[in-house]
Amino acid sequence: MGDSQFDTLMIMPKPKVSEVTTTVATEKDAITMADAIVGAGLAACVQFWPIRSVYRWRGKIESGPEFRLSCKTRATRVTALIQFILAHHSYEVPEIIATPLSGGLPAYLKWIEQETRRSRLTFSPPTTRKRVSRSSRTA
Repeated sequence: MGDSQFDTLMIMPKPKVSEVTTTVATEKDAITMADAIVGAGLAACVQFWPIRSVYRWRGKIESGPEFRLSCKTRATRVTALIQFILAHHSYEVPEIIATPLSGGLPAYLKWIEQETRRSRLTFSPPTTRKRVSRSSRTA
């Protein structure tokens, strides 16, 4: 390999970029959530894929298909992103996990920071929404 920006990974002493993950019930929900998050400027990229979850809910072991979303954002946008997910999520208690990224390809990390510099949020969260528990949703 040559001497280019793609030859090394950057390790950051204080992470400037984070990954926020959540799950939703359907692919349609995943597309809607991903489009809204990126459209609002709260993440540079949202990837999603189908998973199967096994979890305890209200004393019962449940299992079902879901879609996991992985949102890449700057560390200073994590709180706003979490609030946005909560405001638009259909689950009663959604999975939302934020993980600081300690390193990565410098050009990619810089791109995430650039794309999430300003919020493009142009709409308010819905004032009413139907909350569904994981076990009562339809797949």
